[in-house]
This record gives sequence, C-alpha cells and structure tokens, in this order.
Amino acid sequence: MLDAEASTLGHAPNAALDRAGLKARILALRKELPRAEGTAIQACIDDPARGADAVRDSVSTRLMEAFRLRAGRATFGLLYELNCAHLLVQVSSCLRRYGSRTDPRDVLQEVFFNVYRYPHRFNSERDDAFRVWSAMIVRNTVLKHLRSQGRRGQSEIPVEDLSDQPEALASTPLGGAIEREASRECGRVYLTYLHLYLEFYAMLSDRERQAIHLVEVDELSYRETAERLAIKLENLKMVIFRARRKIHRSMRRVFEGLPADCRPARDPQLAVGALDSAQVQPDGSSAWDSEEDQ
Repeated sequence: MLDAEASTLGHAPNAALDRAGLKARILALRKELPRAEGTAIQACIDDPARGADAVRDSVSTRLMEAFRLRAGRATFGLLYELNCAHLLVQVSSCLRRYGSRTDPRDVLQEVFFNVYRYPHRFNSERDDAFRVWSAMIVRNTVLKHLRSQGRRGQSEIPVEDLSDQPEALASTPLGGAIEREASRECGRVYLTYLHLYLEFYAMLSDRERQAIHLVEVDELSYRETAERLAIKLENLKMVIFRARRKIHRSMRRVFEGLPADCRPARDPQLAVGALDSAQVQPDGSSAWDSEEDQ
C-alpha cells in the first residue's frame, strides 16, 4: 500500500536502495566521508542479514551523522534520495489524517529544510536513529503547517502523534544557571545605561530637558509639545534631535574611555539679549569673539 501511494505521488520507495548502485554512491562520497566511515557503510550494505529497510535506516543514520559533523552537500543529497519517498508517504498520511488538502511535496521540502537546519540535535546511537528522528520532524512540521493555516483547535492530536522525544527547550540545571546569570548581567548593563542617560540628561539645558520629558515621558505629540514650549514645530524637532545626539554621543565617549563632553544648548532669548548688550572692541570684534578665543 505504501509503495502504491508513493508511486502515485511520483516516487519509487526502493529505487535508491539498489545495493550495487548505493555502494557506488557511497564511494563517490569519499571526499566527504572518512575512509573508515565509508568502509563501515559499505559493509552494512553488503550484509545479507539486513533487509532493504534496515539498510536504508543504517545508511541514513551514518550519512546524517556525517552531515552533522562535516555538512557535506553531496552527503545530504544522498540522504534526501534515500528517504524522500519514505518521508513523503508519512507526510501524506499525516495531512490526510487531519483532513488537509495541502500538497505533501510542499511540506516534505519543509521537513528536509528542518533536517538541514538542525543537525546538531541528531543522536546517532541507534541504527534506526534517523528514521525515528525524521518521523518526529514530520509530525512537528505537519502540525506547524496546519497551525499556520489557522487550523489550531479544529482537530485533536492523536496520542500516537505526540512526540516521545524530550522537549528541546526543556529547562536544565545548567540552562537555568546560565539564564539567571544572563538576566543579572542584562539588568546590570541596563542600570549602567540608565545611570549614564540620566546623568547626561541632567546636563542639558532647561528647554532641552523639558522637550525630551514632554515627548518621551508625558508622550505628547511634537505639535502639542511645540505649543506648550511656544516654539515652532521644526525648531522643536531640532532641539530634541540635538539633545538626544548629545546624550548618545556622551555615552559612547564614556564607553570609549573619553570625557563625556555634554554641553547644554544656549537659551536663544538669553543669547539674543547678550548679543544686543555686547560691546564692540577697538579692533571691531565683539565680546562673544573674546569669549570664544579663551
């Protein structure tokens, strides 16, 4: 029945299991497989006590382990040829069980994408490790695909579809310790940034501080803030832009071991009054020029 279904889908399950042809394919992988590994796989293929399924399981497990260690493209290609028809039948069966009309070939590509993406999660201790691991990936991929189509909650998951593998994201003592340490470090860095931000915020002029507070704390719009401060909208945007740049530049300089150099902006009204009262020096320069030269 499985052979007939796979043939209907356009694949022949045992086409890649011709032993002589498979040995030749393994020999062609000598650039990606160590000699000892290639010899062991060929011995497995020649073992008359192994049936076609057992040969496929064992060879697939060894190929997956080799791909995990060396990420060889040809190795993965042969792994795909050995298992595409077998896994296509599993995908088709899962989709039919949930009443989905999705093309199983599309989901199959996602299955092999996950195999390619997560080789570090593969454990090759058993000869049939790849068959068991890939079956779990098929179940998870199909269920994820159904959820993405908005089918969550419309059908129950049979007990046999539940994974018998440990949850990859399960907490472990080491993982918990790492997470707590990372959380403390993140909090410490955040407090350092916050302390520096507040320190340089206090160095800004009154108008700069008020503008940032109204926009970032009180969450007023730029237009409302401009009306509150009685300045033009475009002037307010420039005030906030320059104030933020001063703070960020000063923080960066501190982390680089340089002085902060955060100076408050001059009050335009005070600057105009001072300019009007500035006395011209005998050489034609003003008091502002003398101040800048000091």
